Amino acid sequence: MHYILNGKELSCCAVGTWAWGTGANGSKIVFGNKPDETRLSETFSTATDLGFCLWDTAEVYGAGTSEALLGKLIAERSADVILSTKHLPASRYKKGECRRALEGSLKRLRRDSIDIYWLHSPKNIEQNMAELAFLQNEGLVRSIGLSNGSVYDIRLADIVLRENGASLAAIQNHFSLLSIERESKVLTYCKKHDITFFGYMILEQGALTGKYDENHPFPAFSVRSMSFSRSKFRKIAPLIAEMKKLGEHYGVDTSQIAIAWAVAKGVVPIIGLTKPEQAVSLAQGMNVNLSSEEADKLERLALDCGVTCKGFWE
Repeated sequence: MHYILNGKELSCCAVGTWAWGTGANGSKIVFGNKPDETRLSETFSTATDLGFCLWDTAEVYGAGTSEALLGKLIAERSADVILSTKHLPASRYKKGECRRALEGSLKRLRRDSIDIYWLHSPKNIEQNMAELAFLQNEGLVRSIGLSNGSVYDIRLADIVLRENGASLAAIQNHFSLLSIERESKVLTYCKKHDITFFGYMILEQGALTGKYDENHPFPAFSVRSMSFSRSKFRKIAPLIAEMKKLGEHYGVDTSQIAIAWAVAKGVVPIIGLTKPEQAVSLAQGMNVNLSSEEADKLERLALDCGVTCKGFWE
C-alpha cells in the first residue's frame, strides 16, 4: 500500500526518531538506552538506501536533540527525504507560539520548510490550527496534521483549517494491537474523510517485538518499564506466540507481523529505528501481506489478553 503526500509517493512505513534524543524526554529516560550517534548515522544511511524516505521527529524528542541530529545527517548526505515534525502546544494559547516553535524546528532540521507539521496535542485547536494554516499559506509548512486527537478534535481541526484556506492532511495517533479498540472510531472516520492515519507505538516500544517477556522485561527505571509490567508480558504471551508463529511462516522477525497487521488496517506505521539491522528487517517485513483471517486472529488474541496500552500524554 502506498500513500501520496505533497505529490510524493511514500513508502508504506515511516521512520521514527523518538529514541534518538538525549536529555529530557530522550532515549535514556524513556527507553532505558543511551543513543549512539555513530550507530544512528549508520542506521540513517541504511534506511535511506533501502528507500525509507519519510522521517518523523518532534521538538520535544530529547528537547530538540532528535531534530538536530536528524537535520545534521540529512545535510551531510544531501538526502532527499520527507520530513515530519511536531509542535507540543502550551496549555494556554499564546499568540505566535506555533511560528516560534516552527522556526526552532526549521533551524535544527536545517530546512526552509517542513513537509508535514503536526500539532502534537489537541490543545487550543481553534487558535493553533488557524495559525498553522497561516504558516502553510506562507509556504513554511506544506501539510498539516494533528496528533493524539479524537474524532471530535479531528473534525474541529479540519473545519478551522478549511475556514482559513487549508485542510487536515493526516492524523498521528497511538495505534497497535493493544490499542485497536480505542482507536477504531478514529481510523474509521479518517478512512471516510480521506485523512491519512499515521500510527505510532505499533510495537508498544518493544513489547510486541518478541524480544521481551516476563523473564526478560524492559530496562529498569525507564518509562516503558514502569508502564509495562511483568504481569502484562505474561498476559500477552499467547498473542506473542501467534506472532512468532506467523513470523516463522513468512520468514520475518516477530515485530514485522505487528507492522504488517497495521498496514493491513490501512495505517502508515511509524517505526523507531536505532540500528542498521532493524532497517534491514523492516524492509524485509514490507513484503508481508497478512490474510484477513490472520489479521482477525491477532486482533481476537489481543482483545482476549485484556491488556490495553495508553501513554501518560494521551
